[in-house]
Amino acid sequence: MEKPTQIQPVLEIKDLRKSFGDNHVLRGFNLVLNKGENLVVMGKSGSGKSVMIKCLVGLMQADSGSIQINNKSIVTLGQVELDLLRTEIGFLFQGSALYDSMTVKENLEFPLRRHKKKLNFKQSNDELILEALKNVGLEDAIDLMPSELSGGMKRRVALARALIMKPKIILYDEPTTGLDPITAKEIIALMRQIQTQYDTSSLIITHDVDCARVISNRIILLIDGINYAEGTYQELIRSHDPKVKAFFKH
Repeated sequence: MEKPTQIQPVLEIKDLRKSFGDNHVLRGFNLVLNKGENLVVMGKSGSGKSVMIKCLVGLMQADSGSIQINNKSIVTLGQVELDLLRTEIGFLFQGSALYDSMTVKENLEFPLRRHKKKLNFKQSNDELILEALKNVGLEDAIDLMPSELSGGMKRRVALARALIMKPKIILYDEPTTGLDPITAKEIIALMRQIQTQYDTSSLIITHDVDCARVISNRIILLIDGINYAEGTYQELIRSHDPKVKAFFKH
């Protein structure tokens, strides 16, 4: 994919550090996500990708470092301001994380009940839900339970839920994990469509090399707790560094 022409940071992480006892997971991680960009972060299991995401959304407190979203530091925000900022971020959880006891409609309505009053949406809840489901091709599944959905359908519903608040930034945590190759390609295509349709900036955590190749404008390799290498897919696959080459073996 071509790099976006407009360089405008919407998310910045500087010198992020997080340890659990003697286990130093993040050792000074840095990241800049620009407006309209798809930025992929790759790393081995246990490399700190999930810890970084949790710090980013305020579910975990870093030991030091700074995180700014749309020029607002999440460390200094109060709870009310932080909750409002979170409405600007859509989150596609690994494994979809749908509520099993709720229908598809109720799953999508859940964030609306919590946050809609803070925003100036003119559409009703039903209109917003139908719009989000239509954009992922699942409007006919509105009354189904999660147990009635395939893995790919669950991922689409979870993406619709991430879109329901019309976020400016979407965080994808392993969006293709557990999916067969054909369904994974469909989800990747949908992610690209969503970026164009909603004009979003996306931070994608994945170990799926094919996903990274197709979706990324840039890739950061998280190794040894730092952003060890950074570049386009084509730049990184030409690297002679053994640690970088290990990610792109076929």
